[in-house]
Amino acid sequence: MSRRQSYDGVVVTAPFSTPYQRYSTQTAHYWLARALKGTLDAAGLRKDGIDGLSVASFTLFPDSPVGLSQHLGVTLRWLDSIPMGGASGVVALRRAARAVQAGDAEIVACLAGDTNHIDSFRKLLSSFSRFAMDAAYPYGYGGPNSMFALLTDRYMQEYGATREDFGRIAVAQRDNALRNPNALMKKPLSLEDYLEARPISDPIALFDCVMPCAGAEAFLVMSEEEAVKRGLPFARVAGTIERHNAFPDDPIQLRGGWAVDVEDLWSMAGMKPADMDLVQTYDDYPVISMMQFEDLGFCGKGEAPAFLRDRDLTVTGDLPHNTSGGQLSAGQAGAAGGFLGMVEALRQVTRNAGPTQVADAKHALVSGFGMINYDRGLCSGAAILTGESA
Repeated sequence: MSRRQSYDGVVVTAPFSTPYQRYSTQTAHYWLARALKGTLDAAGLRKDGIDGLSVASFTLFPDSPVGLSQHLGVTLRWLDSIPMGGASGVVALRRAARAVQAGDAEIVACLAGDTNHIDSFRKLLSSFSRFAMDAAYPYGYGGPNSMFALLTDRYMQEYGATREDFGRIAVAQRDNALRNPNALMKKPLSLEDYLEARPISDPIALFDCVMPCAGAEAFLVMSEEEAVKRGLPFARVAGTIERHNAFPDDPIQLRGGWAVDVEDLWSMAGMKPADMDLVQTYDDYPVISMMQFEDLGFCGKGEAPAFLRDRDLTVTGDLPHNTSGGQLSAGQAGAAGGFLGMVEALRQVTRNAGPTQVADAKHALVSGFGMINYDRGLCSGAAILTGESA
Protein backbone atom coordinates (compact mmCIF):
# COMPACT_ATOMS: atom_id res chain seq x y z
CA MET A 1 0.00 0.00 0.00
CA SER A 2 1.29 3.49 -0.90
CA ARG A 3 2.13 5.82 1.97
CA ARG A 4 2.43 8.87 -0.28
CA GLN A 5 1.23 12.06 1.38
CA SER A 6 -1.06 14.33 -0.62
CA TYR A 7 -0.09 17.83 -1.72
CA ASP A 8 -3.17 19.41 -0.16
CA GLY A 9 -2.75 23.12 0.47
CA VAL A 10 0.02 23.62 -2.10
CA VAL A 11 -0.55 25.06 -5.58
CA VAL A 12 1.35 25.98 -8.74
CA THR A 13 0.94 29.33 -10.44
CA ALA A 14 2.48 32.13 -12.56
CA PRO A 15 3.77 30.15 -15.58
CA PHE A 16 6.24 32.02 -17.75
CA SER A 17 8.17 31.19 -20.93
CA THR A 18 10.82 33.33 -22.58
CA PRO A 19 10.59 33.41 -26.38
CA TYR A 20 13.20 30.94 -27.60
CA GLN A 21 16.17 31.82 -29.82
CA ARG A 22 18.07 29.38 -32.03
CA TYR A 23 21.42 30.80 -30.89
CA SER A 24 22.35 33.35 -28.23
CA THR A 25 25.50 35.17 -27.16
CA GLN A 26 24.03 35.61 -23.67
CA THR A 27 24.83 33.41 -20.67
CA ALA A 28 22.45 30.98 -18.98
CA HIS A 29 22.27 33.53 -16.17
CA TYR A 30 20.58 35.99 -18.53
CA TRP A 31 17.91 33.52 -19.57
CA LEU A 32 17.23 32.36 -16.01
CA ALA A 33 16.99 35.97 -14.82
CA ARG A 34 14.45 36.75 -17.55
CA ALA A 35 12.39 33.77 -16.47
CA LEU A 36 12.51 34.79 -12.82
CA LYS A 37 11.37 38.32 -13.65
CA GLY A 38 8.60 36.95 -15.86
CA THR A 39 7.12 34.64 -13.25
CA LEU A 40 7.41 37.29 -10.53
CA ASP A 41 5.72 39.88 -12.73
CA ALA A 42 2.92 37.40 -13.46
CA ALA A 43 2.33 37.05 -9.72
CA GLY A 44 2.77 40.73 -8.89
CA LEU A 45 5.82 39.97 -6.74
CA ARG A 46 9.25 41.51 -6.28
CA LYS A 47 12.30 39.29 -5.97
CA ASP A 48 12.35 39.79 -2.20
CA GLY A 49 8.92 38.11 -2.17
CA ILE A 50 10.42 34.65 -2.71
CA ASP A 51 12.39 32.69 -0.13
CA GLY A 52 12.93 29.52 -2.14
CA LEU A 53 14.62 28.86 -5.49
CA SER A 54 14.91 25.73 -7.63
CA VAL A 55 17.19 25.78 -10.68
CA ALA A 56 17.80 23.39 -13.58
CA SER A 57 20.48 24.28 -16.14
CA PHE A 58 23.22 22.58 -18.13
CA THR A 59 25.11 25.75 -19.10
CA LEU A 60 25.23 27.67 -15.81
CA PHE A 61 28.83 26.49 -15.23
CA PRO A 62 31.07 27.62 -13.60
CA ASP A 63 28.29 28.83 -11.34
CA SER A 64 25.84 26.64 -9.47
CA PRO A 65 22.44 27.84 -8.19
CA VAL A 66 24.38 29.12 -5.16
CA GLY A 67 26.35 31.55 -7.30
CA LEU A 68 23.26 32.35 -9.33
CA SER A 69 21.45 33.49 -6.20
CA GLN A 70 24.09 36.18 -5.78
CA HIS A 71 23.84 37.23 -9.42
CA LEU A 72 20.07 37.50 -9.05
CA GLY A 73 20.30 39.33 -5.75
CA VAL A 74 17.94 37.01 -3.88
CA THR A 75 18.20 36.00 -0.23
CA LEU A 76 16.87 32.49 0.33
CA ARG A 77 16.16 30.02 3.09
CA TRP A 78 15.64 27.12 0.67
CA LEU A 79 17.70 26.37 -2.46
CA ASP A 80 17.73 23.37 -4.77
CA SER A 81 19.55 22.25 -7.90
CA ILE A 82 17.85 19.75 -10.22
CA PRO A 83 20.42 18.10 -12.52
CA MET A 84 17.92 15.78 -14.19
CA GLY A 85 17.37 17.15 -17.67
CA GLY A 86 13.95 16.30 -19.00
CA ALA A 87 12.68 15.11 -15.62
CA SER A 88 13.57 18.43 -13.98
CA GLY A 89 10.13 20.03 -14.18
CA VAL A 90 8.38 17.24 -12.32
CA VAL A 91 11.16 16.85 -9.76
CA ALA A 92 11.33 20.61 -9.13
CA LEU A 93 7.58 20.70 -8.55
CA ARG A 94 7.69 17.73 -6.15
CA ARG A 95 10.48 19.11 -4.02
CA ALA A 96 9.26 22.69 -3.97
CA ALA A 97 5.76 21.54 -3.02
CA ARG A 98 7.09 19.54 -0.08
CA ALA A 99 9.21 22.50 1.05
CA VAL A 100 6.16 24.76 1.11
CA GLN A 101 4.09 22.08 2.78
CA ALA A 102 6.71 21.65 5.51
CA GLY A 103 7.09 25.38 6.06
CA ASP A 104 10.69 25.43 4.88
CA ALA A 105 9.74 28.06 2.29
CA GLU A 106 6.74 30.28 1.64
CA ILE A 107 7.11 30.90 -2.10
CA VAL A 108 9.50 28.93 -4.33
CA ALA A 109 10.46 30.07 -7.82
CA CYS A 110 11.24 27.09 -10.07
CA LEU A 111 13.46 28.03 -13.01
CA ALA A 112 14.99 26.10 -15.89
CA GLY A 113 16.97 27.55 -18.74
CA ASP A 114 20.05 27.40 -20.92
CA THR A 115 21.88 29.43 -23.46
CA ASN A 116 22.93 28.05 -26.85
CA HIS A 117 26.17 29.42 -28.19
CA ILE A 118 27.45 28.10 -31.51
CA ASP A 119 29.49 25.43 -29.68
CA SER A 120 27.32 24.94 -26.56
CA PHE A 121 25.86 21.60 -27.59
CA ARG A 122 29.24 20.13 -28.54
CA LYS A 123 30.72 21.19 -25.21
CA LEU A 124 27.75 19.79 -23.32
CA LEU A 125 28.06 16.41 -25.01
CA SER A 126 31.83 16.24 -24.54
CA SER A 127 31.46 16.19 -20.76
CA PHE A 128 27.89 14.99 -20.33
CA SER A 129 28.76 11.99 -18.18
CA ARG A 130 31.71 9.83 -17.22
CA PHE A 131 29.92 6.90 -18.85
CA ALA A 132 29.76 8.74 -22.16
CA MET A 133 33.34 10.00 -21.92
CA ASP A 134 34.80 6.58 -21.11
CA ALA A 135 32.55 4.00 -22.73
CA ALA A 136 30.85 5.58 -25.75
CA TYR A 137 32.56 8.57 -27.34
CA PRO A 138 36.10 7.08 -27.56
CA TYR A 139 34.67 4.38 -29.83
CA GLY A 140 33.07 6.86 -32.22
CA TYR A 141 29.55 6.57 -30.85
CA GLY A 142 27.69 9.85 -31.29
CA GLY A 143 25.46 11.96 -29.12
CA PRO A 144 21.74 11.64 -28.41
CA ASN A 145 20.72 11.16 -32.05
CA SER A 146 22.67 7.92 -32.25
CA MET A 147 21.57 6.80 -28.80
CA PHE A 148 17.90 7.32 -29.54
CA ALA A 149 18.33 5.71 -32.94
CA LEU A 150 19.41 2.58 -31.07
CA LEU A 151 16.29 2.70 -28.86
CA THR A 152 13.99 3.51 -31.78
CA ASP A 153 15.33 0.66 -33.90
CA ARG A 154 14.89 -1.87 -31.08
CA TYR A 155 11.37 -0.59 -30.34
CA MET A 156 10.44 -0.98 -34.02
CA GLN A 157 11.82 -4.52 -34.14
CA GLU A 158 10.18 -5.55 -30.89
CA TYR A 159 6.71 -4.06 -31.42
CA GLY A 160 6.31 -3.56 -35.17
CA ALA A 161 6.17 0.23 -35.03
CA THR A 162 6.75 2.03 -38.32
CA ARG A 163 8.21 5.39 -39.20
CA GLU A 164 4.66 6.48 -40.07
CA ASP A 165 3.67 5.79 -36.46
CA PHE A 166 6.39 8.09 -35.15
CA GLY A 167 5.60 10.62 -37.87
CA ARG A 168 2.02 11.06 -36.69
CA ILE A 169 3.32 12.36 -33.37
CA ALA A 170 5.70 14.84 -35.03
CA VAL A 171 3.09 16.04 -37.53
CA ALA A 172 0.43 16.61 -34.86
CA GLN A 173 2.89 18.55 -32.73
CA ARG A 174 3.84 20.77 -35.64
CA ASP A 175 0.15 21.51 -36.12
CA ASN A 176 -0.01 22.54 -32.45
CA ALA A 177 3.15 24.63 -32.76
CA LEU A 178 1.63 26.68 -35.56
CA ARG A 179 -0.80 28.00 -32.93
CA ASN A 180 2.06 28.89 -30.54
CA PRO A 181 3.61 32.27 -31.37
CA ASN A 182 6.78 31.38 -29.44
CA ALA A 183 7.46 28.07 -31.23
CA LEU A 184 10.59 28.09 -33.39
CA MET A 185 9.13 25.83 -36.07
CA LYS A 186 6.72 27.89 -38.17
CA LYS A 187 6.42 25.78 -41.32
CA PRO A 188 3.60 23.19 -41.68
CA LEU A 189 4.79 19.59 -41.65
CA SER A 190 3.05 16.78 -43.53
CA LEU A 191 3.57 13.06 -43.02
CA GLU A 192 5.15 12.97 -46.46
CA ASP A 193 7.59 15.71 -45.41
CA TYR A 194 8.45 13.70 -42.31
CA LEU A 195 9.05 10.46 -44.23
CA GLU A 196 11.18 12.14 -46.91
CA ALA A 197 13.37 14.10 -44.48
CA ARG A 198 17.12 13.56 -44.63
CA PRO A 199 18.42 10.70 -42.50
CA ILE A 200 20.34 11.55 -39.34
CA SER A 201 21.08 8.20 -37.66
CA ASP A 202 19.12 5.26 -39.04
CA PRO A 203 16.16 5.00 -38.40
CA ILE A 204 16.15 8.58 -37.03
CA ALA A 205 15.58 11.36 -39.58
CA LEU A 206 15.51 15.14 -39.32
CA PHE A 207 12.03 15.62 -37.85
CA ASP A 208 12.58 12.99 -35.16
CA CYS A 209 15.18 15.25 -33.54
CA VAL A 210 14.72 18.24 -31.26
CA MET A 211 16.49 21.48 -32.15
CA PRO A 212 18.73 22.90 -29.38
CA CYS A 213 18.05 26.57 -28.68
CA ALA A 214 18.28 29.20 -25.93
CA GLY A 215 15.44 30.02 -23.56
CA ALA A 216 13.93 29.50 -20.13
CA GLU A 217 10.72 28.48 -18.34
CA ALA A 218 9.46 29.22 -14.83
CA PHE A 219 6.61 28.81 -12.37
CA LEU A 220 5.93 29.49 -8.69
CA VAL A 221 4.93 27.09 -5.93
CA MET A 222 3.13 28.47 -2.87
CA SER A 223 0.30 27.72 -0.48
CA GLU A 224 -3.24 27.84 -1.80
CA GLU A 225 -4.00 30.48 0.82
CA GLU A 226 -1.22 32.68 -0.57
CA ALA A 227 -2.44 32.28 -4.16
CA VAL A 228 -6.03 33.09 -3.22
CA LYS A 229 -4.89 36.16 -1.27
CA ARG A 230 -3.06 37.40 -4.34
CA GLY A 231 -5.89 36.59 -6.74
CA LEU A 232 -3.72 34.26 -8.82
CA PRO A 233 -5.12 31.49 -11.03
CA PHE A 234 -3.54 28.23 -9.89
CA ALA A 235 -3.43 24.48 -10.30
CA ARG A 236 -3.46 21.85 -7.58
CA VAL A 237 -1.08 18.91 -7.59
CA ALA A 238 -3.17 15.74 -7.61
CA GLY A 239 -0.26 13.30 -7.69
CA THR A 240 3.36 12.86 -8.69
CA ILE A 241 5.95 10.11 -9.12
CA GLU A 242 9.74 10.07 -9.58
CA ARG A 243 12.12 7.20 -10.32
CA HIS A 244 15.81 6.91 -11.25
CA ASN A 245 17.77 4.07 -12.87
CA ALA A 246 14.68 1.87 -13.17
CA PHE A 247 14.93 -1.64 -14.60
CA PRO A 248 18.75 -1.66 -14.73
CA ASP A 249 18.82 -5.29 -15.83
CA ASP A 250 16.83 -4.67 -19.03
CA PRO A 251 19.24 -5.25 -21.95
CA ILE A 252 18.00 -2.03 -23.58
CA GLN A 253 15.38 0.48 -22.53
CA LEU A 254 11.89 -0.28 -23.80
CA ARG A 255 10.21 0.92 -20.61
CA GLY A 256 10.91 3.74 -18.19
CA GLY A 257 10.63 4.40 -14.49
CA TRP A 258 6.98 5.46 -14.84
CA ALA A 259 6.05 1.78 -15.08
CA VAL A 260 7.32 1.18 -11.54
CA ASP A 261 5.06 3.76 -9.90
CA VAL A 262 2.15 4.24 -12.31
CA GLU A 263 -0.42 2.64 -10.01
CA ASP A 264 0.64 4.95 -7.18
CA LEU A 265 0.26 7.97 -9.47
CA TRP A 266 -3.33 7.24 -10.45
CA SER A 267 -4.28 6.06 -6.97
CA MET A 268 -2.90 9.22 -5.38
CA ALA A 269 -4.85 11.40 -7.83
CA GLY A 270 -8.02 9.30 -7.64
CA MET A 271 -8.11 9.35 -11.43
CA LYS A 272 -7.35 7.24 -14.49
CA PRO A 273 -5.80 7.96 -17.89
CA ALA A 274 -9.19 8.48 -19.52
CA ASP A 275 -9.83 11.41 -17.16
CA MET A 276 -7.00 13.47 -18.64
CA ASP A 277 -8.04 16.36 -20.87
CA LEU A 278 -4.52 16.69 -22.25
CA VAL A 279 -1.14 14.99 -21.98
CA GLN A 280 2.32 16.57 -22.06
CA THR A 281 5.03 13.95 -22.58
CA TYR A 282 8.74 14.60 -22.80
CA ASP A 283 9.38 14.40 -26.51
CA ASP A 284 13.03 14.70 -27.39
CA TYR A 285 12.32 11.82 -29.81
CA PRO A 286 8.90 10.32 -30.71
CA VAL A 287 9.77 6.85 -29.40
CA ILE A 288 10.01 8.22 -25.86
CA SER A 289 6.52 9.71 -26.10
CA MET A 290 5.24 6.27 -27.14
CA MET A 291 6.92 4.68 -24.11
CA GLN A 292 5.26 7.21 -21.83
CA PHE A 293 1.77 6.51 -23.16
CA GLU A 294 2.39 2.83 -22.45
CA ASP A 295 4.12 3.08 -19.10
CA LEU A 296 1.59 5.60 -17.79
CA GLY A 297 -1.31 3.26 -18.46
CA PHE A 298 -2.97 4.61 -21.59
CA CYS A 299 -2.32 1.30 -23.35
CA GLY A 300 -0.28 -1.87 -22.92
CA LYS A 301 3.44 -2.25 -23.58
CA GLY A 302 4.08 -2.20 -27.31
CA GLU A 303 0.53 -1.03 -28.06
CA ALA A 304 1.19 2.72 -28.41
CA PRO A 305 1.57 2.64 -32.22
CA ALA A 306 -1.90 1.11 -32.65
CA PHE A 307 -3.36 3.20 -29.82
CA LEU A 308 -2.18 6.48 -31.32
CA ARG A 309 -3.26 5.61 -34.88
CA ASP A 310 -6.85 6.01 -33.72
CA ARG A 311 -6.30 9.31 -31.85
CA ASP A 312 -6.13 12.94 -32.90
CA LEU A 313 -3.25 14.49 -30.94
CA THR A 314 -3.87 18.10 -31.95
CA VAL A 315 -5.25 20.84 -29.71
CA THR A 316 -8.77 20.22 -30.99
CA GLY A 317 -8.45 16.43 -31.08
CA ASP A 318 -9.68 13.69 -28.77
CA LEU A 319 -6.27 13.32 -27.07
CA PRO A 320 -4.49 16.69 -27.10
CA HIS A 321 -0.78 16.02 -26.75
CA ASN A 322 2.12 18.46 -26.33
CA THR A 323 -0.18 21.34 -27.11
CA SER A 324 2.57 23.98 -27.36
CA GLY A 325 4.25 21.95 -30.10
CA GLY A 326 6.51 20.18 -27.66
CA GLN A 327 10.26 20.24 -28.03
CA LEU A 328 10.07 18.72 -31.50
CA SER A 329 8.47 21.91 -32.84
CA ALA A 330 8.82 24.58 -30.14
CA GLY A 331 12.53 23.88 -29.52
CA GLN A 332 14.65 22.37 -26.75
CA ALA A 333 16.14 25.10 -24.55
CA GLY A 334 18.38 22.71 -22.64
CA ALA A 335 17.02 21.90 -19.19
CA ALA A 336 14.01 24.12 -19.93
CA GLY A 337 12.81 21.26 -22.15
CA GLY A 338 11.97 19.46 -18.92
CA PHE A 339 9.78 22.41 -17.87
CA LEU A 340 8.04 23.01 -21.20
CA GLY A 341 5.22 20.53 -20.63
CA MET A 342 4.70 21.59 -17.01
CA VAL A 343 4.38 25.28 -17.86
CA GLU A 344 2.03 24.54 -20.76
CA ALA A 345 -0.11 22.21 -18.64
CA LEU A 346 -0.35 24.90 -15.96
CA ARG A 347 -1.56 27.38 -18.57
CA GLN A 348 -4.06 24.86 -19.87
CA VAL A 349 -5.78 23.97 -16.60
CA THR A 350 -5.92 27.63 -15.53
CA ARG A 351 -7.44 28.49 -18.95
CA ASN A 352 -4.61 30.84 -19.87
CA ALA A 353 -3.11 28.98 -22.84
CA GLY A 354 -4.39 31.44 -25.43
CA PRO A 355 -4.24 30.06 -28.99
CA THR A 356 -3.24 26.57 -27.83
CA GLN A 357 -6.06 26.32 -25.27
CA VAL A 358 -7.84 22.97 -25.07
CA ALA A 359 -11.56 23.49 -24.54
CA ASP A 360 -12.73 22.79 -20.97
CA ALA A 361 -9.29 21.59 -19.84
CA LYS A 362 -9.41 20.58 -16.17
CA HIS A 363 -6.94 17.72 -15.74
CA ALA A 364 -3.47 17.43 -17.29
CA LEU A 365 -0.76 14.79 -17.13
CA VAL A 366 2.86 15.94 -17.41
CA SER A 367 5.65 13.41 -17.88
CA GLY A 368 9.41 13.89 -17.81
CA PHE A 369 12.42 11.86 -18.95
CA GLY A 370 16.10 12.71 -18.80
CA MET A 371 19.81 11.97 -18.64
CA ILE A 372 20.45 9.48 -21.43
CA ASN A 373 23.47 7.20 -21.01
CA TYR A 374 24.08 5.10 -24.13
CA ASP A 375 21.06 2.77 -24.15
CA ARG A 376 18.72 4.29 -21.54
CA GLY A 377 17.51 7.44 -19.82
CA LEU A 378 18.04 7.38 -16.08
CA CYS A 379 15.47 9.87 -14.74
CA SER A 380 11.70 9.80 -15.05
CA GLY A 381 8.76 11.48 -13.40
CA ALA A 382 5.12 12.43 -13.88
CA ALA A 383 2.62 14.80 -12.32
CA ILE A 384 -1.12 15.37 -12.57
CA LEU A 385 -2.32 18.97 -12.38
CA THR A 386 -5.94 19.99 -11.87
CA GLY A 387 -7.51 23.39 -12.29
CA GLU A 388 -8.92 25.11 -9.21
CA SER A 389 -12.49 24.65 -10.50
CA ALA A 390 -12.01 20.96 -11.27
